[in-house]
Amino acid sequence: MPKRLRLTRRFPVALTETAYRTLRRFSAEAGLSQDEALVFLLENFNSVTDEETLPHRLRLFQAELASRKS
Repeated sequence: MPKRLRLTRRFPVALTETAYRTLRRFSAEAGLSQDEALVFLLENFNSVTDEETLPHRLRLFQAELASRKS
């Protein structure tokens, strides 16, 4: 039997309600725990993101963050 994924780092994460619902839906569809889903997404970041739209979406997110903080 293969070894279970060993999680060696823990850190507090704050998510918006939308992000949390998306994570829960993705993990359920993939048959993973939420921790495992995050590990998968982060370890495979370059292959699960669209390199052409990522910079644009990142700029939009950063602008939204700035408006939320003020």
